[in-house]
Amino acid sequence: MRLALYQPDIAQNVGTMLRLAACMEISVDIIEPCGFPFGGQDLKRAVMDYAAHADVIRYMSFEKFVKNRSKGRLVLMTTKAATPYTGFSFRESDILLMGRESAGVPDDVHQAADHRLLIPMATGMRSINVAMAAAMVLGEALRQTGTFPALQPTETALND
Repeated sequence: MRLALYQPDIAQNVGTMLRLAACMEISVDIIEPCGFPFGGQDLKRAVMDYAAHADVIRYMSFEKFVKNRSKGRLVLMTTKAATPYTGFSFRESDILLMGRESAGVPDDVHQAADHRLLIPMATGMRSINVAMAAAMVLGEALRQTGTFPALQPTETALND
């Protein structure tokens, strides 16, 4: 499972998704250009010390991403889809593609996706924050594929 971010606009969202990916042991593809300096303070503040644990590949364009991406279905999250993510059968090799916060993805990226999914929302609502959307969909994909990271043993409290 991979998370791909198409030309992200907001450093804090990218930092949050990098932290999520590090915690869930998945890799992240950043498709540039980003709307912020990639190594800037806003990103560092959001990703905190999880950056060292994040497996990130940066691509200078969508074309380079398509040419060099890992094998697997490209699954685009978009408000323009008809299929809810809750009714989709995920695979371990899927690449979950998140669009730009300000504009989603252009038509050629829509066409390149193998599947397009949406998150069901209340009538009249436009979209969910991209980092929250990534967490929702990734959680379901990991649940379906049984690929959540293994639980680590914890110390037993003296009162147990």
